[in-house]
This record gives sequence, structure tokens and C-alpha cells, in this order.
Amino acid sequence: MSSPPDSSSSATIAARARGRPPVPEATLRGQVLQAANGLLLEEGYPALSIEAVAKRAGVAKKTVYRFADNREQLLEAIVDGWTDGLARAVETPFADDENLPQALEALLLAIAERVLSAEAVGMFKLLGNDFPGREQALASYTRHGIRRSAGLLASWLAERQRLGLLKVDDPETCAELLLAMAIAEPLRQRALGLAAPGVDAPLHGWIRAAVRLCCEGIRPAG
Repeated sequence: MSSPPDSSSSATIAARARGRPPVPEATLRGQVLQAANGLLLEEGYPALSIEAVAKRAGVAKKTVYRFADNREQLLEAIVDGWTDGLARAVETPFADDENLPQALEALLLAIAERVLSAEAVGMFKLLGNDFPGREQALASYTRHGIRRSAGLLASWLAERQRLGLLKVDDPETCAELLLAMAIAEPLRQRALGLAAPGVDAPLHGWIRAAVRLCCEGIRPAG
């Protein structure tokens, strides 16, 4: 006479039958974008295809299509991944008059951490070369990276102007000038190999000096 089935064994078999638990969407997105970024920097923009990304990420093509339809959207998604965190930084509690420079410095450093990362510097160098599709790639990089960062910073400045903490005639222009002063030269140095990618002590001093110079000019009259 056979013995009754063991309940624990039945549960194990049932679990196996159901297959592995689904991978979280955020994990899949990160896996796909990491593969796309690596492929882009190693083989160039023309090599960035849905099929190549799927193979490198170890997923089906339909998984990649959940996040992008073509190489242009893949590039946009990569750059959006760098700037998504800036939106949260812009939404931090409003600074009062005394700690405004520190808050602006922290926001610029948050931008620098993304724009000056090894991956972002690699893409900046890549876009300096001529290749098929460069115009589309450059347009995506500008719209989703440079313009988005400037827009978020402009919103930050405009809100503090509304609160009477700043005097800014044109937040959009001020944001672009701030980014040019605080980020553009460090990016150029890293692209030329004169400095290592990332944020280091000299960059902290550079951004602090830029903030000091800026805040002296846009504080409201006492």
C-alpha cells in the first residue's frame, strides 16, 4: 500500500510548476538599459538595436520593446535614467534665505554626479564623432539630458523667486548660465582625459565658487 503524498513535496512541485517568480519591472528596465549603454559605448550608436540589446541583456526582444521601440528611444531612456533622480532633488523642501547657497550647491552636485559619470562622459565623447544617425542621437541627448537638466534647475530657481528668496529676471537663462559655469568646463576636462570621471574634491570647490558668484548676483535687495 502506497504512503500518502507528503504535503511539503507537493508544495515544492506546485511551486516549480508555476515557474520562477516574475522579475520586477524596475529590475528588467535597469538590466535592459545597462546592456544598451554598454553596447552603445563599446560598439557605437549604429550597433544599438533591439535585437543586440536583448541578446546582451539575456532577455527576449519583446522585453526590450516594453521600454523602447528603436535605438532613438533606447538612447532617450538611457539619458532619462540619468536625469530622473534630478526631479526628486528639485522637489526637496524649500530652502530659507540662510541655507539657499548650500541647497543650490547640492542640486548642482546632483546634476554633476550624473553628467560627469563615466557612462555620461563616454556618451559625450561618442557624440563628438561623426557616425550614421549622429544628428538624431545628438538631438535625443540634448532634449532628454541637457534641456531636461536645465529645465529642472530653472523650475527650482523660479519657485525660489516666487518665495522671494531670489531675484531672477529669466530663470531659464540663469539655469543655462549656471550649468555652463558649473558643469561645462569639468565635462570638457573629463572628455579630454584631463580629469577622471565623477565628482571629486576639486569639483566640489569649483561648484561652490560658482554658487557663491551666482548668489551674490541674484539675491533680492535687502
